[in-house]
Amino acid sequence: MKSLQAEAHTLSDPAVQLDIINHHSEKLKSLPKFGEKLEEIELHPLKPTGIDIFQMNVGYMCNMTCKHCHVDAGPDRQEIMTRETFEHCLDALRESDIQTVDLTGGAPEMNPHFRWFVEEVSKMGKRVIVRSNLTILTTNKFSDLPDFFKEHQVEVTCSLPFYSKSRTDRQRGEGTYDKSITALKTLNDIGYGKDNTGLILNLVYNPVGAFLPGDQKTLEAEFKRQLSRKHEIEFNELFTITNLPISRFLNFLLMSGNLDEYMEKLVESFNPGAAANVMCRNTISVGWDGRLYDCDFNQMLEMETHPNSVQHIRDFDLEKLNNREIRINQHCYGCTAGAGSSCGGATV
Repeated sequence: MKSLQAEAHTLSDPAVQLDIINHHSEKLKSLPKFGEKLEEIELHPLKPTGIDIFQMNVGYMCNMTCKHCHVDAGPDRQEIMTRETFEHCLDALRESDIQTVDLTGGAPEMNPHFRWFVEEVSKMGKRVIVRSNLTILTTNKFSDLPDFFKEHQVEVTCSLPFYSKSRTDRQRGEGTYDKSITALKTLNDIGYGKDNTGLILNLVYNPVGAFLPGDQKTLEAEFKRQLSRKHEIEFNELFTITNLPISRFLNFLLMSGNLDEYMEKLVESFNPGAAANVMCRNTISVGWDGRLYDCDFNQMLEMETHPNSVQHIRDFDLEKLNNREIRINQHCYGCTAGAGSSCGGATV
């Protein structure tokens, strides 16, 4: 068997990641398959409830390299959505009644077609969510984006690992916390996160280590109290997201020797209610190259939508996508553990 260090260096290969979480040890081999858990609650095969969210990963390029990033994003990534693929996305949105467009990355703001696309989607009257790392808004090139977001009523959902400097910087790099606070204050100053403005500002919390997030409402209350007390910052909601055992977090689990324990914890925490509400049931994920996935996590593992469905945005067919079988594997336990996990936080 390869050493942990050797395996960690090959994690850019999705097939290797799937093999590790399924077969790395006798413990992992003995864990029940995710499909078996779904069969127990009569949810297998897993099917959509109807697509409400059109999530687009517009590129893996990012100004940051965060330890928990499941996208493995960074400044050196060259994968970026082209104008042609954006046009296919616009065509799909015009053809459907999907109302929410969720833009993610990397840092989605770094895509050269980002502003144009937001303007086009706004003209359709769709709800636009941008997933920002906050620090990008403090750079000269992107410092005017808060006003752009306000002009187009964009919802801003941003990552802030914790309300303390030490824990945030440990997860996302030195200086991240101060830049994030600066960006949040800028957003607050123009009305984001304030009552009766309609400008939505949400935060995302990922645990720093190999454990599940705490109760979402309790954490939200504490984040609001601490950020208000320390910085007079306001926001709307906090979303807790469980770290899935893929990419950089899988690397961390391997190198720290926590993989078996973490996977066992996810399986033991399986929640049928969370399974019924997993985000892949009401979301379609569009990759930077136009390929389609059941969720952003499947995208990182190159698990495209079922072969009997539609697999590229240029062939968009809402009826086929709404009737597809959702592809699953052991990483899916991350979305069904405890109170559940989705891009909108807890699911139960």
